[in-house]
Amino acid sequence: MTTMPHPAVLTLLWVCLTIAMQSLQAAGLLLAGVPLLVVACVLSSAHFFTLLRRTRWIMLSLLFIYAYATPGEAVWASLAQFSPTYEGLLDGLLQLCRLSFVLAGLSILLSLLSQQQLISGLYTLAYPLRYVGLSRERVAVRLALTLHYAESAMLDTAADWRGSIENLLTPAEVKQHSIELPTTPFTQRDGLLLVMGCASLIMVLL
Repeated sequence: MTTMPHPAVLTLLWVCLTIAMQSLQAAGLLLAGVPLLVVACVLSSAHFFTLLRRTRWIMLSLLFIYAYATPGEAVWASLAQFSPTYEGLLDGLLQLCRLSFVLAGLSILLSLLSQQQLISGLYTLAYPLRYVGLSRERVAVRLALTLHYAESAMLDTAADWRGSIENLLTPAEVKQHSIELPTTPFTQRDGLLLVMGCASLIMVLL
C-alpha cells in the first residue's frame, strides 16, 4: 500500500521550496510556480484561496511599496515623484508571484497533513534542540496550543468587531489538554526525497 512521505520530509521540502522561490527569476519562477498553482487549485483549492484572502492586504501593501520605492521610469510622467515606476511594478509583481507560489505549496502541505501530522513533523525536526538543552516536547505542546487558539480566532465570525476584541482580551479558561502525536517510520524513500529536495535547492542557489 502506498503511504505518504514522512511529515518532517514534506515540511522540509516546503521550506526548501520557499527558499528556492526567493532566488528564482521570472522565467524559472513561472516554470516552477505555475504547476504548483495548478496542483494547489486541484488538490486544495479551499486552503489556497483562504490563504490568498487572508494575505490580500499584505500583497497589496507589498506591491504598493515596490511600485513607489523602486527607482526607475515613472508610469505617469506628469506626476513626477508621485508616480509609481515600471521597474517597481515589475519587481512588485515578481514578489507577489513568489508569495503566491509559496502559499500554493503551503496549501498543498496543509491538505496532505492533518494538524497532528504537521506537529509530529515539526516535533521530529526539533530533535537537534535537545543538544542545546531545550525540550522539543514542550515546543510541540506550545505549537499545538497556538494552532488550536489561532484556528478558533480565525473561525470567529462575530459581526461586532468590538465584541471580537473583547473576546480576545478575555482570559482563556485553563483546560487540561492531551496531545497525541502519530509516529511515522522514516523510510529510504523519505531519505531519497530529502536528498533530492536539498540538491535541487543547492542547484538553485548556486
